[in-house]
Amino acid sequence: MSIRSKLKRGFTLVELMIVVAIVGVLAVLATYGVRKYIANAKTAEARNSLGQIGKDAVTAYEGERVSAAVMMGGDVTSILRSMCQTGSADQGVPSTVGNIEGKKYQSKKEDWAPIADVTSNLGWPCLKFEMTAPQYYQYKYAATGVDTGSFVASAIGDLNGDQQYSTFSLQGAIESGRLKLAPAIGEISPEE
Repeated sequence: MSIRSKLKRGFTLVELMIVVAIVGVLAVLATYGVRKYIANAKTAEARNSLGQIGKDAVTAYEGERVSAAVMMGGDVTSILRSMCQTGSADQGVPSTVGNIEGKKYQSKKEDWAPIADVTSNLGWPCLKFEMTAPQYYQYKYAATGVDTGSFVASAIGDLNGDQQYSTFSLQGAIESGRLKLAPAIGEISPEE
């Protein structure tokens, strides 16, 4: 057979089936990779928000406050430090996890700053934290103690609506007069 006749012959059915099988395997791998990438991108919201809550908690604690009493000449007042306490909205924003099961929630200003907490050392207004963009996660904040104690901030989500929740948490505690944060965010089923 000459080279010219081999070139005109084309591909056999087996060769075509091998190519189709290879393309199919690559498509499956690409689909899995894209799904994993999308889930990881969605979990970035929780990690970033908890990191910001941690920074806000440290900033609120380190903010110098002094007594509001009138000082007479020669008087001394100490600097007061206190950790933001659990507020009325800290049970969760949104208030129920059903609002984020496989969907996003658009919070309102009142979700993050209830009237009862605005002028006090409580919750989200004390932390000066709020989300204005739609969110995949329910955020909670719980604190114990004022000048000695700890806090836990958490994000609970259900990205695909199957009622299997992913949970992210950040802890902080007062030690030697400083609010210290955990070195990492705890994760349970992050991409559920």
